[in-house]
Amino acid sequence: MAGLREDIRSFLRRNQQCMLVEVTDAAGSTPRDTDAWMLVAADGIFGTIGGGQLEYMAIDQARRALRQARPADAMSVPLGPEIGQCCGGRVGLSFVAMNPELATRLIVRSDRELAARPHVYVFGAGHVGNALAMALSLVPLRIILVDTREEELSTSNVPGIETCLTAMPEAVVRTAPKGSSFVILTHDHALDFLIAAEALGRMDAAYVGMIGSRTKRATFRNWLSREVGNPERFDRLTCPIGGAEVKDKRPAVIAVLAAAEITAAALGYKPSRVDGVRSRSLKEMRTS
Repeated sequence: MAGLREDIRSFLRRNQQCMLVEVTDAAGSTPRDTDAWMLVAADGIFGTIGGGQLEYMAIDQARRALRQARPADAMSVPLGPEIGQCCGGRVGLSFVAMNPELATRLIVRSDRELAARPHVYVFGAGHVGNALAMALSLVPLRIILVDTREEELSTSNVPGIETCLTAMPEAVVRTAPKGSSFVILTHDHALDFLIAAEALGRMDAAYVGMIGSRTKRATFRNWLSREVGNPERFDRLTCPIGGAEVKDKRPAVIAVLAAAEITAAALGYKPSRVDGVRSRSLKEMRTS
């Protein structure tokens, strides 16, 4: 099976005989919407249309068509007890055998989707920074790990992320695209404060978070008021990242908790309640 981080070019080079499966219709409650697609080869897949019995049926149909060298019929699948799923909706699927023109279109499409991913800048390539980058690397985000120390970045081996070595991390904030997220956890509190102040000045930031304690939070508030003169910006800072309810200080635990809130903010979701059940609703991204 193709890894989550595998590039589509590598998959297509290794699997010239494969089939594109796309969700063409999604009515009611379904695992994925009509933006979902996957590639199916004889011994591997790239992407997903939602998993479960639906995906199993799609893979089986695609591979049977590949073995028999024939087109695969479109499918309209009710997600009910008859296939062992209880979503209750209906999914339409199309199947197209790979050809050079289609491969080119898929590469362009994949590159476009990657380029459109929201940017998340993780400042600090220490234990928590690396763990956070690892947790976020599985999400459709563009992760940039930033540090002033070459040795820290050189030992960071998280697949699927970019690294940025710079003597002035605050300058990276200034040039970041609109809607970026900034997570601050360097080895130096003074540097944390400098980066955070710069990030809070970006009114188009999706998220600004800093690792810390109640003492560090209070110290930064005082510093921001005294040195920057805009204490109201402090209200936009998430500190500590990952919430204060869980007291576990292990890097992996902090990273997983923080990754959830960063992902929600970066992708434009916020918590809401519907009939007493907590859910997520799409919010409008800032355009200013």
